[in-house]
Amino acid sequence: MNGDYKALKLIASSNPHIRSNEDTRSLMLDVIIALCPAVAWSVYRFGFRALLAAAVSVASAVFWEWLYRKLLKKPQMFGDLSAAVTGLLLAMVCPVTLPYWMLVVGNFFAIVVVKQLYGGLGKNFMNPALAGRAALVACYASQMTTWIDPAAGWAPLSLKGVDVVTSATPLAMMKDNFAGLTEGYTVADMFLGNTGGSAGEVSALMLLIGGCYLIFRKVISWQIPVSYIGTVALLSLLFPNGNSAVSYMLYSIFGGGLMLGAFFMATDYVTSPVTKKGQLIFGVGCGLLTVFIRRFGSFPEGVCYSILLMNCTVWIIDRAVRPQRFGADKAKKEAAKK
Repeated sequence: MNGDYKALKLIASSNPHIRSNEDTRSLMLDVIIALCPAVAWSVYRFGFRALLAAAVSVASAVFWEWLYRKLLKKPQMFGDLSAAVTGLLLAMVCPVTLPYWMLVVGNFFAIVVVKQLYGGLGKNFMNPALAGRAALVACYASQMTTWIDPAAGWAPLSLKGVDVVTSATPLAMMKDNFAGLTEGYTVADMFLGNTGGSAGEVSALMLLIGGCYLIFRKVISWQIPVSYIGTVALLSLLFPNGNSAVSYMLYSIFGGGLMLGAFFMATDYVTSPVTKKGQLIFGVGCGLLTVFIRRFGSFPEGVCYSILLMNCTVWIIDRAVRPQRFGADKAKKEAAKK
């Protein structure tokens, strides 16, 4: 060594020692970019009401976060875009025909009740957007289960005094009449987005493009989406409910909110496990619950509630698959498990 190390300019600091240019704002911006293809397709299918609903939802989410933190005299955080992402995701899991004021109510529950009352970003135990959707279903079940028929034309910006042609979603048809679903929609229709439903479920292709973008940008890892979608695909293939196995499997993974949930909801940093092994377990659990709810539940879709239920198990998953601690003696390792 010859004392050369003394000439080095070393900086002693506390951990972590990894530096990155990424922050919450950049990550949320990537999520918004990834959602743009699906939003654009929803405008193409349903008209500018889909875009206006997204704008109202985003604006109300940002407003509720600003108001809450203003009243409690806390530093404003809306610049990190997390509230905007919540508002956009909530709009994408609701019917395009949902009254705008209901989106405002849903965002109040998502932002104030689920996120801010638990301490703000990073402290909520369940996905705010999905919790907001669950609250809307509980309060306004009729409006949350009314879906416009895209074949009838674009939805008007205002529904006052307008009769809207509605239709069942592919998943509702799949639950009650799979033969009718295959006659009305092909697998290609399901994949491309020539169906009815919410903005976040019509086009599996657009959501897949957005999900691949997030993986490419390393915003999310592949473990949760692959294990989630793979579990649904495998169970649908093994238990096709008396239908063609491959056909039933393809309709199951391309229909409903599976793609949106797998890539954009279940991968939320705050409400998903931190370890790779834990993420695989989490994804498998989401897939099992989704198939179970779809098959035996009263609602045709199970993505929302499966993710919310698995959110409640994240703490025990993280505890069960805690990574090995090196450099600690056996007694300390046993103490750490208690």
